[in-house]
Amino acid sequence: MKILSKIKYAVMDSFTMFKRCMLLSFRNLDSLITGILIPVLMMFLFVYVFGGSMNVGDGSYVNYIVPGVILQCVGQCAAITAISVNNDMKKGIIDRFRSMPITKSSVLTGHASAAIIRNMVTTALVIGVALLIGFRPTANITQWLVVIGILFIYIMAITWLSIIFGLVSNSAESAQVISIVILLLSYFSSGFVATESMPTALRAFAENQPLTPIIETIRSLLMNTLTDGNLIIAITWCIVIFAVSYVIAVQIYRRRLAK
Repeated sequence: MKILSKIKYAVMDSFTMFKRCMLLSFRNLDSLITGILIPVLMMFLFVYVFGGSMNVGDGSYVNYIVPGVILQCVGQCAAITAISVNNDMKKGIIDRFRSMPITKSSVLTGHASAAIIRNMVTTALVIGVALLIGFRPTANITQWLVVIGILFIYIMAITWLSIIFGLVSNSAESAQVISIVILLLSYFSSGFVATESMPTALRAFAENQPLTPIIETIRSLLMNTLTDGNLIIAITWCIVIFAVSYVIAVQIYRRRLAK
């Protein structure tokens, strides 16, 4: 009974922290809008400015770049999470929570839950904009469900990675570096151009970094083509990043609370 009681209070505390983080998001709409606007503007730029000169085979360029843009969007939203966590650590909010009878883990769980909701909503908005400018996926319902599942695991992985950045950074400005990391990785991948067109060294990096198999898997599912093994690699990358990031984030948080 004690275990069930602890679980009950942990869930309730996490939900309270989730509501708090969502309220903070609505109060900081400029960051939320920027997280959506930048990937959308990049999509417009690549489709309408560079798209005519890009060779991606028989399909349209907008169909090709949407997976990369989605991952960029997740990276932009990760900066919001990192900054929010960093503000809690640096502005004394965590110290106030320590004096209250709440589950210690609920603070991070609240941030993570709010981040996942924000990312799923913004990802849906980006896909909606892509549909307006010519994105035409041919995936069936099963393939869409698999895409949603992969995106969900990827978002969880990047969310906990962003929490680490928020916990260890000395300022909100340095915490948002995670968005730059995701942005660069998306460019050094198959998100916007085929890796075959890259120099040998860059191509080797692009083909073996985490984002490329994730992008290739999402693209092949949305376009109803074979994934040639990328599905397992993509899911493995997402799970590994999530597991490692979660463990590290929890350990760092516990050490900060122990000081």
